[in-house]
Amino acid sequence: MNDNEDTIQDDERAGLVALAAASVLVGAATGAIGVLFRFALERADAWRNAFVAWAHAGHDSAIVLLALCVLFVLATAAAAGLAAWLVARFAPTASGSGIPHVEAVLRGSVPPAPLVLIPVKFVGGVLAIGAGLALGREGPTVQMGASIANAIGTFFRRNAGDCRVLLAAGAGAGLATAFNAPIAGAVFVLEELMRRFDTRTTVAALGASASAIAMARLLHGDLPDFHLPAQPFPGFEMTGAHLLLGALLGLLGAAYCRLILWTLDAAESIAPPALVKHATARAATVGAAVGLLAWFAPDLAGGGDLLTERALLGAGTVASVSAMFALRFVLGPVSYAAGTPGGIFAPMLALGAQTGLVFGRVCLDWFPGMTSATGNTGTFAVVGMAAFFVAVVRAPVTGIVLVTEMTASFTLLLPMLTACFTAMIVPMLLHVPPIYDSLGERAARGR
Repeated sequence: MNDNEDTIQDDERAGLVALAAASVLVGAATGAIGVLFRFALERADAWRNAFVAWAHAGHDSAIVLLALCVLFVLATAAAAGLAAWLVARFAPTASGSGIPHVEAVLRGSVPPAPLVLIPVKFVGGVLAIGAGLALGREGPTVQMGASIANAIGTFFRRNAGDCRVLLAAGAGAGLATAFNAPIAGAVFVLEELMRRFDTRTTVAALGASASAIAMARLLHGDLPDFHLPAQPFPGFEMTGAHLLLGALLGLLGAAYCRLILWTLDAAESIAPPALVKHATARAATVGAAVGLLAWFAPDLAGGGDLLTERALLGAGTVASVSAMFALRFVLGPVSYAAGTPGGIFAPMLALGAQTGLVFGRVCLDWFPGMTSATGNTGTFAVVGMAAFFVAVVRAPVTGIVLVTEMTASFTLLLPMLTACFTAMIVPMLLHVPPIYDSLGERAARGR
């Protein structure tokens, strides 16, 4: 090996070390912002639910209750409208999940978002999700993480390739922070965002996710997002049931993708987002409807974590869970069509868990012998979370790892793999693309 080759290898090693150091910084910054965002959402949810509980418990007068209801609905409408106004006025790319925009930046189709996106995404997300819209916290944290990474890469004068890798790593750190799932954040970078495995991307993804989780657990705690009893290893005889559950969720996932796109088209045909006043009015209308729902059924509003937790614990009758599923199945796309910041992961996980619970109840009622093989309906709920995620996003490794980390259900890897197999095949046979591919194509067409 000559001196020139030695010099090139030394430069590559130095560049890799610099990239790794930058990824750790990106992850720490993303973790801090993500935890602050999560704290703000938790506080907003607590205030919203506390106001509704106070109003119903402390006032018997119908007139007073009506006045408080109107005030509450106006407040949620104003919050959602303000969130959409901030997006339309200052950072149009902050609308919705933000993941399709991150993927477009990584493809080189659009430039990175300006730094103003971070405060718009943060404040707008708190307003919209805090108002009760059925949106997930992961969309804002993913896009904020990508913007933070781009700023850090530019500040340290990394080359275009390293900036691209850092941007993807920052997005993965945002996902890791949102769900306290470090491995899922790194896998999301490799499987969904970059769609390739190489040394530099892997190092950056792992460094950013690890430092993001270190920061998040320092500030927010290290427990999994959902707490459920340890699940038994399902017997081999349950394979058919898990395949069937996956196929069912594949059908529902395909319908959910179509419904999201149809709702976006319908909303934009009524109120084109090009005009700020139209975007604001559209979001305010959705906010008012969600506020009315939250007034009568507070638990049905918001991202859906409480619904997921209840499904995992097996709470609720088949009829009540089915009714909640039907309502949330529509509420999620309607909330997304409002044009405010917010993702779709958290609402999807709730739908998957509810489907799994109902499916498990029916199986155990009709085939009592399954009880010895499964233990409880929590198994089906966990498997349903992963399968519905895969049906919509079409990222099976990310979905399985994400749900495993969120529930600490390491004994259910094989059932999740089995269900995700059919959940992935069914939408493909129906020619329904992954949701982020569809949203990306839609954005490229200017819609």
